[in-house]
Amino acid sequence: MLTVAGSDSGGGAGIQADLKTMLALGVHGMSVLTAVTAQNSLGVQGAWELPVDAVRAQFRAVVDDIGVQAVKTGMLASAATAGTVADLLGGLDRDVPVVVDPVAVSKHGDALLGEEAVDVVRGRLLPLATVATPNLDEVTQLTGVVVADEAGMRVAARAVLGYGPRWVLVKGGHLPGAERHAEAVDLLSDGRTERWYRAPRYANRHTHGTGCTLASALASYLALGHDVPAAVGYAKEYVRGAIEAGFPLGAGIGPVDHGWRTRTG
Repeated sequence: MLTVAGSDSGGGAGIQADLKTMLALGVHGMSVLTAVTAQNSLGVQGAWELPVDAVRAQFRAVVDDIGVQAVKTGMLASAATAGTVADLLGGLDRDVPVVVDPVAVSKHGDALLGEEAVDVVRGRLLPLATVATPNLDEVTQLTGVVVADEAGMRVAARAVLGYGPRWVLVKGGHLPGAERHAEAVDLLSDGRTERWYRAPRYANRHTHGTGCTLASALASYLALGHDVPAAVGYAKEYVRGAIEAGFPLGAGIGPVDHGWRTRTG
């Protein structure tokens, strides 16, 4: 499986979280680095894009020699990078599942997607996606839809599907007042059918990397041959355990525990 994303020097999100997730799920992880961040538990102190030639060369090196059975995209940073990645993914066999995590901001609120890149993600990347996995802030950035409740998640799903992904997983963890509820809820839809996924909500603030981890787990299960609804269910269970086991690291928000299964049996 191939991840196309940015580096998190603190190890909780981005390429590092993706590779840890793949290893935990028994998938061989490969990477295309799009950007380097100086990042820790307190936030992003700096970010530097890689040249598009470097992005293209990494992709070609992996795909032309090894091949891929699934791809996940994360932080793309700019219109130039997003466009380059869209061109590269467009050349893959359509049987290769692509999970697009339209990363816009970090857990700490730091912008990770330039305004000029939103149109490229919307118009060129989402149509290539087997599954798009936006959170509610990303839904608003992509579509203008503001979600206040579960009914609004249905509206959000239709709006995102309008840009062409085969499926959309709308993540409802940030619903207004969600912290008062015992469960976190996500909605998977392809425009014809929908499935709701509910998981216990834990009183644990150490959740850095949840979005990257979920998208990578989903792509990993697709690479292993599961269909989309089943892959989402398995990915949700993996992330549930990782959130429950999330641990303090540094002075701020710690990461989820990608290796929780090795410690719980």
